[in-house]
Amino acid sequence: MDRRSRDEVGEKSARRRTLTAAFCIFVLMPATIAFSTLVLDGSRYMITSLLIIVYTMVPFFMIFEKRKPKAREVVIIAMMTAITVVSHMFFHVILPVQIGTAMVIISGVALGPEAGFMVGALARFVCNFYMGQGPWSPWQMFCWGLLGFLAGLTFNKVAVRNRYEELGEEGQAAASAALEERKSRAFRMVMGPVMCVLFGIVTAYVTYLIVPGKDTTFWGWRVYAFGAAGLLAGALLQRKRMPVDSLSLSMFTFLTTVIIYGGIMNMAAMFTSSGIPGNDISFNTLRLLYISGLPYDLYHGITAAVCMFVVGNPMIEKLERIKIKYGIYR
Repeated sequence: MDRRSRDEVGEKSARRRTLTAAFCIFVLMPATIAFSTLVLDGSRYMITSLLIIVYTMVPFFMIFEKRKPKAREVVIIAMMTAITVVSHMFFHVILPVQIGTAMVIISGVALGPEAGFMVGALARFVCNFYMGQGPWSPWQMFCWGLLGFLAGLTFNKVAVRNRYEELGEEGQAAASAALEERKSRAFRMVMGPVMCVLFGIVTAYVTYLIVPGKDTTFWGWRVYAFGAAGLLAGALLQRKRMPVDSLSLSMFTFLTTVIIYGGIMNMAAMFTSSGIPGNDISFNTLRLLYISGLPYDLYHGITAAVCMFVVGNPMIEKLERIKIKYGIYR
């Protein structure tokens, strides 16, 4: 089989893995979490958490469907999971910044969407052994994993890989200079998804002016719902084309953390606290949670984005060098 045929087979296999992962993430996992929350009243959250881990393993092990896995290919997943857990717990005690969220997104960018989801779900599962397991655990595992999955789908690592693979160590200086020239174009590419999100928020405000309903403020569910729609549209617009640089990584981290992670976890708070008197499952309760949770979501997004700006691009470059040196996922 020539190289072109191998590349075509590899692309088909990768597409099949991505579709399988998307089915597990957007169909099986929400259905499992909903069944556990609504039918089992959240009392079987450990079983639900383990099922989520099983779902994440299915697309990952499809990588090895036609060959035997190598230990180094699994070790890098375990390494990033351990780094995510340790860094998140350390800063949770010392300085309240959300570096764990940034590490999950870094894993998704560097290792791919399937591995990114696996790192996020496993890291959250292990963190909660120390920080507290509960009905919220499956939701947190799903949210962290989803951020890693979306990061793997959105960013393009070709420029990072070529800088080290084709030019070698001697050509890295020249490649770095070329990378600086591409940063001006990177800004324009980042503005596409950002404009989609801003358009979604403006649309949310217009709907609030036209049909306010029972809302007394614009800041609430509309920001999350329309912002999420704009963010997903922007991610699809730049699928596998978003440049890997500090600005792009930080913007992606902030937007996905506030809109995706915050939006889902506010919904989780309504379901997991429904047994408390006065906390019923209703649209009004959800609206109040979105309003009260927005300050924390903004803080979460800002601190995660700052961590990404500082360590994101250097860590991704180091991971790319490790993958190239040891022939991982080639």
